[in-house]
Amino acid sequence: MQAMSLTMQVFSITHLPQVASNGNHHFKVFKVDEDNSTRTRMKQLNDDERVVELAEMLGGKELSDSALAHARQLLN
Repeated sequence: MQAMSLTMQVFSITHLPQVASNGNHHFKVFKVDEDNSTRTRMKQLNDDERVVELAEMLGGKELSDSALAHARQLLN
């Protein structure tokens, strides 16, 4: 995928933090309920949000110090 990205735009949808951490940009795709319907939203994450999202992918919604440390390590 990295080689392909040299000559074209590549989008990857993944639940794997090891894959997500290698992207140049990170977007979170999520659903919200509004006006009696479910809508899909997408948000570009800043550096801090990216660490939190990767930590959640690694260890769940309750963030641990080790998951946050591992997420930071994946991004470096």
